Order: sequence, then C-alpha cells, then structure tokens
Amino acid sequence: MRDSTNTVSDNMKTGKYWMVVPTALATILTSAGVASSNAPVLELARSSQTEPIVVSGTSGGTNKTNCGNIGSTPNQVIKVTQGQIDYMRFSVKAEGQPTMVVEGPGGRFCVLADKASGENPEMSGVWPAGTYKIFIGDRSGGQHPFTLSITQKR
Repeated sequence: MRDSTNTVSDNMKTGKYWMVVPTALATILTSAGVASSNAPVLELARSSQTEPIVVSGTSGGTNKTNCGNIGSTPNQVIKVTQGQIDYMRFSVKAEGQPTMVVEGPGGRFCVLADKASGENPEMSGVWPAGTYKIFIGDRSGGQHPFTLSITQKR
C-alpha cells in the first residue's frame, strides 16, 4: 500500500512545475512584445519614394544615454531593401537640444546638433541593406515635437 503523504507531496511538486511553465511563458512573450517596437516601419529602396519623406513625433524619453534622453522604443524604423542606398540623409528639426541615435547593421551612432547643420542633428551617407532604428532624443531631458526628413537627394 502506498503512503498517501507521498502522493500528495508528489502532486504538489508536479503542480509547482505546472505553475512555473505558464508564468515563464508569459514572461517570455511579454518581453518579446516589449523588444519589438510599435514604431512604424518604413521600407526604402533606391530612389523609389517621393522626396522628402517627413515623419513627426515627440523627442526625448526616460532612457538616459550618452546621446541625451531617448525613448525605450525607436521613433522610426527604416528597412533598406534591395542592396544599398548610395546616398540618404536624415535631418531632425526640433526645439530644445535634439539628438539622433541610429542603430543599424554598422553599429550604433549618436548624432548631435552643430553649427554646420543649423543646430539640427543630421546624418548622411551610404546605407547598406538592413534595419535601422531611429531614436530622436533630447540632451536637456525635455520632450518636444520633432520632424524627421529623409531624402535620397544631395
């Protein structure tokens, strides 16, 4: 005859595991949702769009970085398709002290405003195929309306 306390103990251990699995699964799925951005994705190919493309939003955020405060998710995601774009420029206009963080296949770049760009962050060059996350930040920690212009014309 089997001891009923062992059966209860075994069932409790099994029950603990069944509680851990759904909790772990929920945590993983929630984290995956946070990691994926709600930012709009803009697919670009060589000279295939109307010029310039203008995107607007709010700069800044709660994440303090060496490039000012940025949001936890990108303001815009750019997906370069079909090879590379030989020339493209991102230009930000905003009040405050705007910054731009670009994360892509080549790394992570912080772009600050300077006199040459009219005190607005600007980045241009050759853009290989891949996904680029664009964060519009603010060095003073504020949040301001911004416009991001994207052009392939020099």
